[in-house]
Parts: sequence; structure tokens; C-alpha cells
Amino acid sequence: MCVPFDSRPPIQPISGAAVSTKDLTLTSKDGTKLAAFLASGGRPGTPGVVVLPDVRGLFHFYEELALRFAERGYDSIAIDYFGRTGGVGKRDEQFPFMDHVAKTKVDQISADVGSAVSELRKGQGNSNRPVFTVGFCFGGSNSWIQATAGHGLKGAIGFYGHPTRQQRDGTSPVIDRVKDIKCPILGLMGGADQGIPVEEVEKFRAALAQNKVQHEINIYPGAPHSFFDRRFADFKKECDDAWQRVIGFIEKNSR
Repeated sequence: MCVPFDSRPPIQPISGAAVSTKDLTLTSKDGTKLAAFLASGGRPGTPGVVVLPDVRGLFHFYEELALRFAERGYDSIAIDYFGRTGGVGKRDEQFPFMDHVAKTKVDQISADVGSAVSELRKGQGNSNRPVFTVGFCFGGSNSWIQATAGHGLKGAIGFYGHPTRQQRDGTSPVIDRVKDIKCPILGLMGGADQGIPVEEVEKFRAALAQNKVQHEINIYPGAPHSFFDRRFADFKKECDDAWQRVIGFIEKNSR
């Protein structure tokens, strides 16, 4: 599990920001209905962001994160992974998410992301609108994979995604897909993450460099997995820095 059910993003809301929100049901290209949450920032011509949650799927941490993007003018859609196995209803803390994670497939997640990308571009009537993905843990590696999926992304951001582990559906790890990446990559990693050793992150960095993929990989010494959480007061500096890197990455690569 990445973050507990009661977690919140470590980002201060922007007071007075003009934001609207709504629950969505998107349709993937295979006809699957999936739950999503849209936060609109109300500024024409701005980038869009697709948020890929951790293994819990869509819950309030990622809805609130979408709000924080919208407050900065970026329309944002947080998606769920479990439309095929869990339906589209809201879920409580007891939802057996790992049973559903085991049934996910990379190509289906990519199709679901594609529906969110289309929704963001349709929302501004701009088929060339710059869109980014940002994901966490399970969503972090899946965010990087979206850079290979033909969405025309301007960038793919991953917080503590595993770059060298085989995907849960048995398909190739991110590092083996680097040659197919079509946009810049941002990685935000914990230096004390017991599940993702720094050595594995450095292999990813080297593979990106070897394949001439524009990238920024930042490792925070002493930070654990899931450090980007309001509960982790000891890592406020790292959280603030990570958020500024995300915003800077989006601004730089939207131009």
C-alpha cells in the first residue's frame, strides 16, 4: 500500500482560486466505464494533468491532488483503475484493492489514460493541448509507461515508481521500455525507499541517458517510500521541493 486512506497531499490550497469539480464516468476504448474526478481551473490555454493513483485506485488523496493542480490553472483528471473488476461507485477504506490490482493490465490502464487525455483536450476544444501524467507508486511506473503509449504527452511524472520491476501483468518493466519513450520524464524518489533501492533508480537514469530521453531524476536522501504525504512532517522540505519540481516541469515542457 502506498498511502493510508486518510492521507492528504502536502500542498497548501490556494485561497480564492476559481475551481470547479465533478465526478465523471469515462469510457475507455474497449467500452469499459471507469470512475474519474475532474477539477477544472478555468484558464484557457493551460496544460492538463492526468493523475494516476497508487494501488488503492481513486480515492480522496488523488481527488484533492487534482484540486491543487486546478488551483494553479491546470485542469486535472484523477482516474480509477478498477472499472473492469470493481465498477464505478465510490469505495470505503475496506475495499480489497489488492485483489483488483492483481487483475490490472498495462494496455488497459493505457487505454483508460487515453480516455482521460481525450477528455482534457475536448474540454478546451484543443486537440493539441499539452497534457502530462503524474502517478504515485503503482501509478508512478504506469505514468512513465504512458510516455510510450501514443497519447502525445508533453511529459510523464512518477513519484516512487519502480523502474526495474516487472509489471503486475507480467509485462516488461519500465526500464525495458525506455527506447519507446516519446516525451520528457520526471522521477521523484525516496533515497531510503526499502522497496526501490537507489541502485535501481540509477540504472533507470543511465538507461534514459543512453537512449537520449530528456529526464530529471531526483532522489531525496533519507526519504521513505510515500514521503509525499501531509503526515510526514519530517519531510516537509522534500515535499515542497518535489511539488515545485512538478510545477516547474509542467511549465517548462508546456512551451
